[in-house]
Amino acid sequence: MDMLGGITPTKFLRDYWQKKPLIIRQAFPGFQCPVSQDELAGLACEETVESRIVIENDAGKPWQLHNGPFNPERFSELPAQDWTLLVQGLDHWVPEIADLLDHFRFIPNWRLDDIMASYAPKGGSVGPHYDMYDVFLLQAQGHRRWTFGGHCDHTSPRVEGTPLRILSSWDGEETVTLAPGDMLYLPPGVGHHGVAEDDCITLSVGFRSPTVDDVLTSFTDFLSQKEAASAHLDDPDLQIQDNPGTIAPDVIDRLDAVICEQLGDRRNLALWFGQFATSPKSMDIVVPAEEPAEAEDLAAAIHAGEQLRWNEGSRFAYHELHDETALFVDGEQYLLKGDARPLATLLCARSRIDMTALSHFAADPALLGLLTNLYNQGSVYFE
Repeated sequence: MDMLGGITPTKFLRDYWQKKPLIIRQAFPGFQCPVSQDELAGLACEETVESRIVIENDAGKPWQLHNGPFNPERFSELPAQDWTLLVQGLDHWVPEIADLLDHFRFIPNWRLDDIMASYAPKGGSVGPHYDMYDVFLLQAQGHRRWTFGGHCDHTSPRVEGTPLRILSSWDGEETVTLAPGDMLYLPPGVGHHGVAEDDCITLSVGFRSPTVDDVLTSFTDFLSQKEAASAHLDDPDLQIQDNPGTIAPDVIDRLDAVICEQLGDRRNLALWFGQFATSPKSMDIVVPAEEPAEAEDLAAAIHAGEQLRWNEGSRFAYHELHDETALFVDGEQYLLKGDARPLATLLCARSRIDMTALSHFAADPALLGLLTNLYNQGSVYFE
C-alpha cells in the first residue's frame, strides 16, 4: 500500500520526519474502522484499559479530564457534543488495529509507542496542544478539522484552570479537514487542534523516544544491579593531608575512572537499551499462556503450518554484537550464537512470523525451547 501518498519512506524520513507536517490524502483508501464507538466505550469500562474523557466545558470549568475505567451509565450522562473519549493502546486489544502497524515498519520497532483511539461527537476535541513525540493521525470514521503549525514548547502560554496542557492565544498556520483514510503526520512540538465535524474516530499512531533523564536513570539502575557494582572503592596509596576535610584531586580521578569504565562499556549499554526499549507498557498486556505448552506441542503446531504472531502488545528488537546477536522480547534478552543468529532477524521482521523459515530453526531443540518460552510467557500466540 502506498501509505505515504507517492513519497518513498526514504524521502519521508529525509524531508518530513521530525522536520515538518505532511498531509496524506487517502493514505488508506476506503478505510473502515475496525472498532465502533460503542466498542470503544466498552473498552473504556475495562479495568486493564487506559482511558480518559475530556469535556470542553464541564460545569463552567475549561477542558476537564476524567480518568477511566468508567461505568457504562457514565456515557449516557455526557453532553450531546463537545467531549472526547480517548482509549490508549488500542492496538494491544484489537488485532486488526495492531495490523496497521505493519505499514509503519520503516520506523524501528523500538520507537513505537502505541495506537490511541479518539472518539468524539460533533465539536469534540482535546483542545489546542502539542506533543513531544511523532504522531500519524489517521481518520478512521467521520470527519475532523485540524488546525496545525508553529513550534511550541514549555514556554508557550497555557489555559488556566485545567489539568491539561491546553495552548492559549494559539492560531496555527494551516487548516484541513480529514475524511476516512486521510492521514496527517506531525513532528514533535508542532501545535495542533482537531475538532470533530460529526461523530468521528481518529487513530493516533504514536512514536516516542526516551528523555535523557530516562536514559541516565534507567541505565545507571541497570549497572547498579551488576555484580561489579557491589565492589568498594579502595585507596591503598592514601597520603597524609594538611587538612582532613580536603577531598583530594586523586579521589575525583579515581571516581572519574570508575564511572567512565562502567559507562563506556558498549555491550552493557546495548543490552540495557534492548531490554529498556522492549519492556511492555503494562503488565496487563503480556500475560502468560493459560495452558503452558511443551516443546513438542509447539513443534507439532509449527509443522502443521499454523500461523504464529506477536502478542499485540509485545515488543521485539535485536542488536548485532561482535560474535553474537542479542534478541530482546518484552524486556527480556536472549543471546544467539552461530547459526542461531538469523532467528532474531526473522522474529523481529514483522508481526506475523514467516513460518516456512521458522520451521528450519524449530528443528533445533534449544531454539525450539526459546520459542516455547516466548509462547508460554505470552509474547507470541497461534492465530
